[in-house]
Amino acid sequence: MSMAISAQDLDYLTALGPAALNDGPVAALEQAWQACLSGQLQRPPEVRQTIWDSWRRSIEAGIDPADNAYRFVAADTLAATLASHRVLIAAAAQVMHGLLAYNPRGHINLTDADGTTLYFCGLDITPVGSRLLESVQGTNCTGLALAEDHLVYVLAEENFAVGLRQRRMHCAAAPIKNAQGQTLAMLTLTAEPGWFHFHTLGTVQAAAEAVSRQMALQALLQEQQTVLEVLNEGLVVLDERGCIKAINRYARQLFNVGLELLGSPFNRLARSELSDAMLLRGGENVRDLDCTFHLHDRSQLACLVSVCPLEQGGVIVSVRENRRIREITRRIVGTQARYTFETIQGTSRAIQDALHLGRIASRSDSTTLILGESGTGKELFAQAIHNASERCTGPFVAVNCGAIPRDLVQSELFGHTEGAFTGSARGGSAGKFELADGGTIFLDEIGDMAFDAQVSLLRVLQEGEVTRVGAKTSRQVDVRIIAATHRNLSQAVAEGAFREDLYYRLNVLNITVPPLRMRRDDIPLLARHFLQRCAHSLRKSLQGFSPDALALLSAHGWPGNVRELENAIERATNLAIGALIEPGDLPLEARPRAPASPYAAPPTQDLSSHEMHAIVTALKNTAGNIRLAAQQLNVSRGGLYNKMNRFGLNAGDFRGR
Repeated sequence: MSMAISAQDLDYLTALGPAALNDGPVAALEQAWQACLSGQLQRPPEVRQTIWDSWRRSIEAGIDPADNAYRFVAADTLAATLASHRVLIAAAAQVMHGLLAYNPRGHINLTDADGTTLYFCGLDITPVGSRLLESVQGTNCTGLALAEDHLVYVLAEENFAVGLRQRRMHCAAAPIKNAQGQTLAMLTLTAEPGWFHFHTLGTVQAAAEAVSRQMALQALLQEQQTVLEVLNEGLVVLDERGCIKAINRYARQLFNVGLELLGSPFNRLARSELSDAMLLRGGENVRDLDCTFHLHDRSQLACLVSVCPLEQGGVIVSVRENRRIREITRRIVGTQARYTFETIQGTSRAIQDALHLGRIASRSDSTTLILGESGTGKELFAQAIHNASERCTGPFVAVNCGAIPRDLVQSELFGHTEGAFTGSARGGSAGKFELADGGTIFLDEIGDMAFDAQVSLLRVLQEGEVTRVGAKTSRQVDVRIIAATHRNLSQAVAEGAFREDLYYRLNVLNITVPPLRMRRDDIPLLARHFLQRCAHSLRKSLQGFSPDALALLSAHGWPGNVRELENAIERATNLAIGALIEPGDLPLEARPRAPASPYAAPPTQDLSSHEMHAIVTALKNTAGNIRLAAQQLNVSRGGLYNKMNRFGLNAGDFRGR
C-alpha cells in the first residue's frame, strides 16, 4: 500500500522496533523539546523535521504546553456540525469499531476537516466537540495530519502538550477524502507502545480509504437521488414485492403524499387500473399506459404510465401527467381549444339549430363535417365540440389543409422518418395526427387537400393508424376528426377532385354554419359584442351604435360573414370620435350603394331588413314615441317592443332628435 509519508519517518519508526521508544530516544526527545521551548532554532538530529516544525508552529501560536485542557466548539455549532456529517459518522463508525478489535487497549477518533471531534470509540476518550487543530492543541497526531494533509504518526514524546506526552500513547492518523481528493475528515488511532508498529500505519491508511470509498459511494447515491428529485417526471421505485423503495419529489406532489409511504405497497398511493401483475412481472407491455389514478382526496389524476424492470429486481414506475403533455403539445403546435358553445354569440333560429347539432356531435367520437362559407366560424364550432366532448382533456390540433404546400401535406399530417427526404428533421418528426393522439384534430379547408393525401387520411379513418413518410410500419392513434370546408364536396366528388369514399367517411355527422345574411337578427348582438371587445382593447369609451349605423349594419349583405363584421367593427372603433359609432365610421363596403337616405333600403335587402327600416323610420318620425310609432306601423305596442328588442333598437336613441 502506498502511503504519503517520508522515508525518514518510516525509517525512524522501523528502527524503534517492537519496543517502540526506549529510554534513549525518550531522553533525547525530552531534551530536544526543552531546547525548542527555550528558543533553539537548530533541529537536533534525534527529532524528525516534521515534529520540529510542528513544535515551532505551536510556540508561534502561543500554545502553553502545560495547559492540558481541551477546547470545545459552541453547543449550537456542534449540533449543526454533527447533523451535517451524519452520513460520514455512520460510515466511519462501522469501520472504526472493526479496527478497534485489533487495538483493545487504545481508542480511535474521527474529526472533521476543521479538527472538531465527531465520534470516538475505545478506552481513552477524546470528547466529542473538542478541537484538535495544531493551532489550538499544539502538536498532536490529528492536528499534524490536518496540517500535512497525509498519513502521519506521532509518538508519545513527540506531542507538544505535557499531558499528551505523559500518557505514553502513540498515534497514527490518515485523511478521509472524497472522490475529488479533498479531505473530508481525519481518522486517528491511538495505541499503547506494544501495539504500535510499522504495520499500524498501513492499517489506519486502509481504514481511512475504506471510509473514503463509502463516502464516494454515498456521494454517487446522493447525486443520483438529486437527479431523481429534480426530474419533471414522477418516478416510483418498487422492490420485488411491489413495495415503494423511493419516490421522487414530482411524484409526491402528483399524489399529494410524503415519504411516510416508503415501504408501503404501490396501491397505497392511489387506486388505478394498474394491477399487481403489471408491477411484479417486470413491467411487460406497460408503456405509456393511459391511466387514471383516484386519489385519497377523491380527485382524479390522468397520467401516462410506464413500468421499467430493474436488473437487481423490482421496477421503476414512470408517471407523466396528461395535463403537462397537453400543454407541451399546444406549445409546439401553437393552438388550443378556447371556445365553447356558450361563447358562440347568437339567438337566431339558424344559429341555434347549428348549435343543437354541434352539441349532438360532442356526445360521440363520430367524424363530423362542418360546412359553411368563409368567415362563418367553422373553427369555433370545432373547438366547442371538442371542449364539450369526453376528449376535452386531450389536445386540440388545428390544421389548415389549404395552407400546406401539396408536397408537404403527408409529412405535416402523418410525420416523417429521418432521411425520408432532403431537409427532413434529424431523428424524424411526429405529424399532426400523432400530436393529436387522445384528442381532436381539426382539418380546416379539407376540400383543398391533395388527392394522394386523401388516400392516407382514409386509412386513418378506417384503421386508426398513421404511417410516417419513409416508415415501414404504422402507428396506432386515437384521434377524433372534425373536418370543415367552404366548398361543395358533393360537386367536387362528381368532378373527380375529391374521393367519394373519403367524403362518405367524413360526412357521418353534418353541421352547416349559417351565413350572417341568414341570421340578421344576430347582427346587433354580434356588433355590440365585438364593439365591447375592441373598445376595451383600444382603450376607447364607446357606448354603442347610432340607429343609423345599426341600420346600415343590418342592411349589409356581409359576404365575409362574421369575420367581415368583426373587422368592420374594429375599423369603426378606431375611427369613432364620439360616444357612438356613426355611419361615417363604418367601412364603405357596409353602406348601401345608392340609398335615398341613411335608412333607405338597398335592393338586396331581405324582409327583415325592410321591417327594421320601417321601424327606424317610424321611431325617427315620432321622436321615439312608442305609441305613435305603433299606430303608424299598425301594430300593438307590445309587438313593436318585441321587434325593437329583436333588432337591438332603443326608443331613447330617437328622442330629442
